[in-house]
Amino acid sequence: MAFMHLDEINVSYDGKKNILEKLNLEVEEGELVSLLGPSGCGKTTTLRVIAGFIPPASGKFMLDEEDLTKVPVHKRNFGLVFQSYALFPHLSVYDNVAFGLKLRKVGKEEMDERVKEVLEVCGLTELADRFPKQMSGGQRQRVALARALVIRPKLLLLDEPLSNLDAKLRINMRVEIKRLQKKLGITTIFVTHDQEECFSISDKVAVMNKGVIEQYDSPENIYARPTTEFVARFIGFENFIPLKQVGNGQYEAENHQVFSVESDRNFEMCKGTIRPDDIQIVNDETEGIFTENMIEGKIEVHTFLGKSYQYEVMTTLGKLVVNGQADRVYKTGETLKLYLPPNKVILVK
Repeated sequence: MAFMHLDEINVSYDGKKNILEKLNLEVEEGELVSLLGPSGCGKTTTLRVIAGFIPPASGKFMLDEEDLTKVPVHKRNFGLVFQSYALFPHLSVYDNVAFGLKLRKVGKEEMDERVKEVLEVCGLTELADRFPKQMSGGQRQRVALARALVIRPKLLLLDEPLSNLDAKLRINMRVEIKRLQKKLGITTIFVTHDQEECFSISDKVAVMNKGVIEQYDSPENIYARPTTEFVARFIGFENFIPLKQVGNGQYEAENHQVFSVESDRNFEMCKGTIRPDDIQIVNDETEGIFTENMIEGKIEVHTFLGKSYQYEVMTTLGKLVVNGQADRVYKTGETLKLYLPPNKVILVK
């Protein structure tokens, strides 16, 4: 059995509609797993079930082969970090970090040793005597993290901990969180709606939608091989073509054009999706090379992206979004021939 296991969890706030619907999740010891999804998808509710703030209507929460479903929050020994930091403004950094140990009646000598150890790990030793109002957002975030780590939790729970920081500091702090998590080997659940943040630090990602996990996989697989249309749209795919299978690796679109698709997925009815970067604009040099998966359309909108241009091209399949290099600029109203490489078309439910 996995180190942490959510088994058929149902949660309802009004007794009628489920916020979480038969949710299952397995996390191995030492992994950092992110719950990713838009607002209202159930990711924070899942974290609150794990923490013990919300009792599930049904299902089990197992940790290290122990059933914690009905164990209260204060007996779970989990480290919690929220987006608000929740530091005590009247306490120094040292006393904020030591607070959890005092509640657990840890001896003074051991407490001092553990606080100093975690302050050093988090790069806060020189700030031990400061108060929260004297510190930057990033420093306060590290104090919140140190306070969660000092109790030596079996599980570390992070609820959008970087959302209050500016863009540059967010990048620095996510690297810091990953470094600390790996150094300490602590099993961590990280809630976020930011896919770049999530992919950069996670061992695995659970993409959530309306209380269920649509895909649970490595960041690399989710980015390159989404399994559903929702996941694909959420991570940035913009082109979706309804398809039906008409042969081995052959799929017919609504305009009756047949496309070749290289995929290990075998769907009778599905959608083919492809990133704007993966569609190739056929030019004078490549004319005649491609004999399949070609479609023609007229540019309706073109947008400058810095290193490239993005075109909205109206075709018989509908609008396709295509990125082209800045060394050749096409104008609104021009006709483009597009090639959809068979190995870049992803089949999704």
